[in-house]
Amino acid sequence: MSDYAPLTYEDLDEERRPSLREALVPVLAVVAALGVGSGYLGLAPHAPLLWSIAFTGLFARYRLGYDWDGVYDAAAAGLRMGLQAILILFVIYGLIATWTSAGTIPGLMYYGLGVLSPTVFLPATAVLSAVVAFAIGSSWTTVGTLGVAFVGIGSGLGVSAPMTAGAIVSGAYAGDKQSPLSDTTNLAAAVTNSGLYDHISAMRAGTALAFGLAVLAYAVLGVVAVSDSGASVAAISDPLAEAYALGPVVFLPLVVTFGLAIRGYPPLPALVAGVFAGALVTVAAQGVSFTAAWDVFLNGTSPETGSDLVNGLLSTGGISGSAWTIAVVVAALALGGLLERTGVLATLAHHLTAAVWSPGSLVAGTGLAAMATNAFSAQQYVSIVVPGMSLRSLYEEYGLDETDLSRAVEAAGTPTGPLFPWHAGAVYMTGVLFPNTAGATSWLWLPFYFFGFLSPLVLFAMAATGHGYDRTRQEAGAAAVADD
Repeated sequence: MSDYAPLTYEDLDEERRPSLREALVPVLAVVAALGVGSGYLGLAPHAPLLWSIAFTGLFARYRLGYDWDGVYDAAAAGLRMGLQAILILFVIYGLIATWTSAGTIPGLMYYGLGVLSPTVFLPATAVLSAVVAFAIGSSWTTVGTLGVAFVGIGSGLGVSAPMTAGAIVSGAYAGDKQSPLSDTTNLAAAVTNSGLYDHISAMRAGTALAFGLAVLAYAVLGVVAVSDSGASVAAISDPLAEAYALGPVVFLPLVVTFGLAIRGYPPLPALVAGVFAGALVTVAAQGVSFTAAWDVFLNGTSPETGSDLVNGLLSTGGISGSAWTIAVVVAALALGGLLERTGVLATLAHHLTAAVWSPGSLVAGTGLAAMATNAFSAQQYVSIVVPGMSLRSLYEEYGLDETDLSRAVEAAGTPTGPLFPWHAGAVYMTGVLFPNTAGATSWLWLPFYFFGFLSPLVLFAMAATGHGYDRTRQEAGAAAVADD
């Protein structure tokens, strides 16, 4: 994704470059469509996103002067940008099904129930998710593998699934942000001309503070909102032990996938290898036929353990069950492509500079721009690239370092995607953690996604106080801008 170059304000054809008022028209239309469709009428995101695509396409055609081929190419650009995310979605749904049939996820649940207690479960989940995400450099892989098992463990300990999901996603994004293997971390460094480890170092204090506060909140939540549920532990553990052959071999898919990720393999081939390992272990350890093991990959699992609770936790849809989720992601990416390629996002970023009056306001404005781009592009890569490339020269004028820009776009861009239910990250996380909850969106677990709120808030607080920034350089840059 580091090769992706968005259109800047200067790149836009002056005859078709939208004014600020024109750029706000499709943005407000998207807000209205999603607000009325999803918020008021209670529709799934599909229809409101289609309304937004239709309006934005017509606006580009008849107001901005694009022909139909240009409108199509703009939407297609968004899909090309998010193709890897779409492919990962396909694979991860199949991987969850094969890991369930292999006994990998049931094994994690079984042994996890034996060592974790209700009161420490939420902070432990957040920390373990962060460690794994840091080690493999992928929040999505962490959530789609260990995260699924943590939901089952939490259920057995009496912890609500939304609380568990919030802790999982918080840890996954916090670890991902600090990992040198992460695609978003590398992308943020690349588009801002920062050194990778300089960028990671610049983010460390803010990430540690935001995540530390999140873990503290989970610890308090575990004490005041979670009650011991030992009977529930037995109600899940016993059927798992009876229905699956649980031994060291069932963790082979986990070792293969995380081992390849740690060695630097991209997420997609590592996940595909995990699917093959899951199918192999299903045959070898669970005694399932080769044909049936691959049918699970397509159609999912419907276990019969004798416990309705366990059956519900381990029911999966396979890749055929990914249609609802992928349809939302495709629509959101197409809309994001239209808004980006027609210059709407570049125009908004350009006019943001007029509202900047100090180094602190520039950092805060960058964070807000990254969050707004997340909302309208539905893709975290764009939330990093658009403000990262559009505001780079302004950082130089105000005497700010490249790493000040890189940490601003990642602290506010990467973890805030799930705050918007139609965002690719939000749809993915909800789909894999709540596969059997019809019409579920990230609103279900958003109140417990503490890191998503704290990361940008800590960024804004540090920008306002100047903590962690070179004050001498800032003052010199601000004075130079004032003189101009």
